[in-house]
Amino acid sequence: MRYVELARAESPRGEVVLRERGDEDGTGVPVLELRVNGVFVMDSVETSTEQALATAALSHVEDPRAVVVAGLGLGYTARQVLTDQRVERLAVVEVEEALVGWMRDGTVPHGPAFLADERLVVVTADVRQAMAEAAPATYDLVLLDVDNGPGFLVHDDNAGLYREPFLRMVAAVLRPGGAVAVWSSAESPELREALAHVFGDATPIPLDVRLQSRDEQYWLYLARR
Repeated sequence: MRYVELARAESPRGEVVLRERGDEDGTGVPVLELRVNGVFVMDSVETSTEQALATAALSHVEDPRAVVVAGLGLGYTARQVLTDQRVERLAVVEVEEALVGWMRDGTVPHGPAFLADERLVVVTADVRQAMAEAAPATYDLVLLDVDNGPGFLVHDDNAGLYREPFLRMVAAVLRPGGAVAVWSSAESPELREALAHVFGDATPIPLDVRLQSRDEQYWLYLARR
């Protein structure tokens, strides 16, 4: 398969690469692929799980006026959040400044139109920093989509995002009735247990997807304050 590198950047966490590969679905539109430190993060072919993360989480919150998405990726989770007219404010937290820049300057073709939504603000920061600086009871929904789940980390340091100390920070910024949703590419009893310790309970939601002619099952872990 032929790849064309569109952009590459180095950060203290390693290498971020955006590349393009050939038309795979007969539309004539090349496929975008994002990799971090050689790890496949996502592409523009199979985006149903990113959208499902948003829709499933939003369906469990009665009034999601203020939402956080941790992890920009190629913007599909956040874009799906913005289709919900109940959302008045969306903060996307992304640690890689280069990725935000590629969305702004059109290296990611759909980026400028996506970022033009007046409800959206992009914060370039580690999500731990963003949660630590947020005022208590600020958000109705926090979506964590920074890795392929706790078992498939983009950066080793991200392991802390799935443990109780950070999850307690998330709980503190949620309003009563608010929720946190964590995406994972594999079942994670440890994550469910950590969420249950913090929130009292956690619901695993299986997501069935079809990837390159094979059936896969991803997971969404949801807990409510």
